[in-house]
Amino acid sequence: MNKTIKYIIFFIAIFAISLFIPNFTKAVTSVTDESSLISAISNANEGETITLQNNITVTAPIVIQKQLIIDGNGYTITGASDWTSTSGNQTMFTAQFSAGKLTLKNINLQNGPKYGVQAYDGGTVILNNVSITGFKYGGVLANGGNIEVINLHLGYNGTNANNGIEIGKGAGATNNPTLTMNGVLKTDSTENVVRVAENDSLTEFKITNTPETKNKVAITENSIVLTDQYNNIISESTVPDKVTGNIDQKKVIVTVIINEEEIKFTANEGMKITADLVKSHIILEDNEQIDGFYTSADYTTEFNFNEILNTDTTIYAKISIKEATEVETKEKDETPKTGIENYLGLAILVIIFSSTTIIYMKKKNIKG
Repeated sequence: MNKTIKYIIFFIAIFAISLFIPNFTKAVTSVTDESSLISAISNANEGETITLQNNITVTAPIVIQKQLIIDGNGYTITGASDWTSTSGNQTMFTAQFSAGKLTLKNINLQNGPKYGVQAYDGGTVILNNVSITGFKYGGVLANGGNIEVINLHLGYNGTNANNGIEIGKGAGATNNPTLTMNGVLKTDSTENVVRVAENDSLTEFKITNTPETKNKVAITENSIVLTDQYNNIISESTVPDKVTGNIDQKKVIVTVIINEEEIKFTANEGMKITADLVKSHIILEDNEQIDGFYTSADYTTEFNFNEILNTDTTIYAKISIKEATEVETKEKDETPKTGIENYLGLAILVIIFSSTTIIYMKKKNIKG
């Protein structure tokens, strides 16, 4: 058998094998309205991506029990005013049980009778470039499920009070909720951005902050707080006494009082802080200076920075106005120049040049 025939057989074999290899590329389905969205979710394979091609209004809750990605492509899903409840569930999107893993990205969710998204009893919801606003109970609910925040914007969600991300556990849930911060969380309100539910079956939850996250969620002595990248507290809410929060490193809240203003930031529980750390959180006017840190408003006892912090701590910063100091400045000589100095220098150069020329000519004549 010559080489040409061998090559032909080889390529035919490769082609035949390729016909039997499954296509592992994840399918992408485009949708334009509620019916096509529901149909796409129902017919989607595991891991499939559904992409919006238009703004959509939905009239009923959507429950996910598979691994699925919904790419909003920048469009908005709005809850209709004539909403239909399903078995008491009125959340717009719910990832349910361990099989349910919903990734929402590049999408806006607005208006609904309860929550925008929910991770229920082992379900997982990942929020990546998502905006949620206008939901009457709250924006996000970790109801015995797992919420991961990569890039989330929270508008105002709630009726009488804002409720951004709620950590809870309904009576029917068997799993404890978790919240993973893995990026950026922006919020239009500082009230209850992250809140622990009080009146349900929750007794334990877990918080994880990845190294990539800009906004950390911390558990302190009796609070849950959202911080910025410098550990300044953006939002704080109380954790019920019956609930235990699990986290790798518990925090304490350091409150610095400057005159009548308060600055709050977190520090690691069981660690010391430094005066330089406290100063880094204080912004002074140009004419102000810090005279010391104290344990009370009368500035009688200096704060001991050698003590380990195990509880929330208040520090009073004593501020004073700098005394004005005279700055010596050298007077600029503004005496007008007459030009005599310049002419004098030129005259000297002319005399030197002339003298040199005369001497040179005399020497030349002598030699001649």
